[in-house]
Formats: sequence, C-alpha cells, structure tokens
Amino acid sequence: MTGLRTALARGLHRLRDRLVFLAQIGTGVVLAWWLARHALGHAQPFFAPVTAILCLGLTYGQRLRRIVEVTVGVAIGVLVGDAIVLLLGSGAVQMALVVVAAMAIAIVVSSGQLVVIQAGVQSVFIVAFVATTGEGVSRWLDAVVGGAVALVIGTLVPTSPVARPRAEAARTVRAVAGTLEHVTLALRTGDAAAATDALEEARALEARLADLRTAAAEGVAVVRQSPLLRRHRPQAVAASALVVPLDRCVRNLRVLARRAAVAVRRGEPVPERYVDLVGELGRATADLARVLDEHTRPEAGRGVLERVAGLSARAEPGAGLSAEMVRGQVRSIVVDLLVVAGLDDDEALALVPESHLP
Repeated sequence: MTGLRTALARGLHRLRDRLVFLAQIGTGVVLAWWLARHALGHAQPFFAPVTAILCLGLTYGQRLRRIVEVTVGVAIGVLVGDAIVLLLGSGAVQMALVVVAAMAIAIVVSSGQLVVIQAGVQSVFIVAFVATTGEGVSRWLDAVVGGAVALVIGTLVPTSPVARPRAEAARTVRAVAGTLEHVTLALRTGDAAAATDALEEARALEARLADLRTAAAEGVAVVRQSPLLRRHRPQAVAASALVVPLDRCVRNLRVLARRAAVAVRRGEPVPERYVDLVGELGRATADLARVLDEHTRPEAGRGVLERVAGLSARAEPGAGLSAEMVRGQVRSIVVDLLVVAGLDDDEALALVPESHLP
C-alpha cells in the first residue's frame, strides 16, 4: 500500500509539472484546427491539430527540430504517395511499396526518426483515403499550419521552465538531507531495519535525479528557443550546472548508506563523533535546500558545510573500515554540496582539510 501511495504521489507530481504543456497543447489544437478550417477552407483538417500535438510534445527540448521533421516527413509521404497512386493506383501492394519508398527517401534526407515515421504514415493515408492529389497537398498544408502554431506557442512559454530546475534541485537536496537524518538515527539506535530503509531511500533518489535532469535540459532548451526568455539564460545555465554535483552527491550518499547498513547489521562500532558528523551534514544539507528554495544566492549555504568539512578531517584512532568509509563519504558529499553552493571542484576540495589523528 505504501508503494502504491508513493507511485500515485509521483504520478500527481508529474501531472503538476506537465500542466503547462497540456495547456499549450490544448491551445495549439484549437488554433491549428480553426486556422486550417477557416483560413485554408479545409473541411476536415485533422492533421493540423495532430501536428501541433506532435511538435509541442511534453518537453521543451528539440521543439524546433520536431516541427521541421514532422513537416518534411509529411511532405515526403504526400509526394511519394501521390506519385505512386497516380501511376499504379491503390491497393495493398501499392501501400507496401509507397511506405517503403517514402521511408527510404526520408532516411536519405534526414536522420530524424520523426521524418521517417511521418513519411511512412502519410504515405499510408494517401493510398488508403486520399482520392486526389489536391487532398494530399492540403494535408501537407495542414501540417504546416500545425507546425507554425506550435512554433508561435513555443516562443510564448512562461518562465516556469526556468524556475523549475532550481526547485527540483532543492527537492533533491532536501531528500538527501532526510536520508542523512535517517542514516544518523539508524547508526545511533543500531536498528538494522531503519538502516535498510535509509539505504532504499538513497537508492530511490535516482528518480529525483531523473526529474532534475529533465527539468534542467528543458530550462536550457526553452531559453534558447524563446526570444522572450533569453534574459533568463544565465539562470537556466546555472541551474543546469547543479545536475553533475548532485549526481555525484547521490552516488556518494548511496555508498554511505550502504556502509552504514553493513556496520549496523554486523555490529561494527562507529565512533559517536562520526555519527554526529553525519547528523551535522544532514543539517547543513537541509540548510542548503532552504537556500535554494528561497532563491537566495547558493553561497549562503556554505558556512555550515565548511564547518562540517573541518570536523571531518579528524580521524578516530582504531576506527574500523565501515566507520572510516562513512567518514570518507561524508567528506566526499561535503565537496559535492560545496559545488552546488557555487564553488568549483578545486575550491571545494581546498576547503576539506587533510585527514589527521588527534
């Protein structure tokens, strides 16, 4: 039941993230149909809204390319379909011939999959349903209308795609903080079940990273494509730059959580100061998430991280392998989060002192 609730919650989160796309698609469908019907006089211009849907899609990335590919693919399909119907008539054999010919030409013309698929699909429509070449041309014009509508809507996107990557980064950082808190609790109590749960949490963060990667790619794509959002380019690029250090952070967190689980299951002692260190890192991570959420400059979250970096340098005499691996992963995560907080890799490494015994 818990898994079902989690899956439902993630599904609703995806829906919220895609509401803007759905609104754009709905608008594009109405405009494409109306223009093809009333401006071009086509009685049933169904391919105009279909093209708008294909071109707008549910991502901002490669919209312009999708528009070109769909339009070119439709043109090839219409041309080849009309030519073969005119020369050979219609039928099952002609349909197979026209599909193969249209898709072969599309492969030569472009490496884009949409071009090839649309060429094949449109050639089928021509053979199966279109009685005259004029109707084939009208189908291509419908595609042009749908693509043009998608292009205009694509330039009028709201600023939410620019803001979303930072919000996703904040969610990821907050989830990292929660997992660190649960690892700390498992180490303090020696609860093997809690340690296993914390490890599962760390592994589940890969899904959040996938959301962050998508949001970052869309943010950069939309500022490139929309002239109205070009001024937000530095913000989008900065948010995109958070993906790499957060990916490393989550990988290091998985190692930390796995080693903590091993230590708890085997009863290996982990010095209390190391446990405190994990807890301090969790609090520092939560503070960084708050900074990202409040749109404060990321460097505002460095102070506590630098303190944890300093504390992590001191090794405990006689600490075992698991304990030292936990401390080592804390140090690695600190570096990753300092990069999230605005430092480059060398600057972050310089803030983590060399390990030493007291």
